[in-house]
Amino acid sequence: MRIAVYCASSTKIHPDYAAAATELGSEMARRGIGLINGAGNMGLMAATSNGALAHGGEVTGVIPRFMVDNQWHHEHLTHLIVTKDMHERKQTIATMSDACIALPGGCGTLEELMEVITWKQLGLYLKPIVILNLRGYYDPLLQQLQRGIDEHFMRALHARLWCVATTPTEAIDLAVATPMWDPAFSKSAAI
Repeated sequence: MRIAVYCASSTKIHPDYAAAATELGSEMARRGIGLINGAGNMGLMAATSNGALAHGGEVTGVIPRFMVDNQWHHEHLTHLIVTKDMHERKQTIATMSDACIALPGGCGTLEELMEVITWKQLGLYLKPIVILNLRGYYDPLLQQLQRGIDEHFMRALHARLWCVATTPTEAIDLAVATPMWDPAFSKSAAI
């Protein structure tokens, strides 16, 4: 099994986030679960990768050429896949993974999370999506998504597109145990 982890590259964040990212990567390695991420050499991407690598885990990084040219890639991953652009990067990560977990992050992480949720709503991605809500980081987003349901921009069924965890262990458990999304539900994408 391989789990994609969406997360930030910022180094100026609360240390609890880095500790949780390291724990997530370590626990995935202990369970024999491969990690797929954006191959960054800083922030939570590096912490997750380093946690997995320190425990003998397999880490596949997927990164666009311009980021490699800027030397933003982690140089000690098990596998490095270089793509032509961000779109190919996101598609490759989604295709290679059996589930995804979103750690806290900025615009890029939020965009990746919302895109994969949209793909799942449309029946294009049927795998588990787990939001790892550390320190209540995702509370405002979860409230906004609920408001979208309450105001009929989405169906109540769509709240099942994602799961929410508060610890790395719980996130992995949900990624492993949550069943695949029924593609028949995509017929309910339109309200």
